[in-house]
Amino acid sequence: MEDMDNGIQQVSENALRAYETLGEYLRDDEWYPQQIDNIHTYRVGYSGSNGQVTCFAQIIPDLEQFIFYVLCPVKADEGARLAVAEYITRANFGLRIGNLELDFRDGEVRYKCSIDFDSATLTRQLIKNAIYPAVQTMDRYLGGLLKVMYGGSSPADAIAEVEGG
Repeated sequence: MEDMDNGIQQVSENALRAYETLGEYLRDDEWYPQQIDNIHTYRVGYSGSNGQVTCFAQIIPDLEQFIFYVLCPVKADEGARLAVAEYITRANFGLRIGNLELDFRDGEVRYKCSIDFDSATLTRQLIKNAIYPAVQTMDRYLGGLLKVMYGGSSPADAIAEVEGG
């Protein structure tokens, strides 16, 4: 919503509380957040069994939404993007919380989980319930994703290996 007098966007109290709660949770849970100026976002890292990833925890104030992104540590080369798209489509089928995404323009692969907290309280438990499945899912599928990108594995074979099927 915009202030009609000066065009400055007003941030709701609920969104400000959500951003404060997010920062407190990330600090208390030892994610060591780095605040990114002016966009209500924190950068954090995560080390899983298949690699290290960078994550972004963002509050979108005007929509009262929390979005958590887990970025693959490398981008898919242009020649591998169709195979990567097939791999993430196969991985996404059946996921209950969040999804993998591919940006065809630059090859970025990320996992996204989100919560709409419009007119509700974004709690520490909701934050935890979003971010842990996100990093664990990216970690689970990262090895297969890298095999598709660089190891010559087919998407179907890589998914079968990851999912044990």
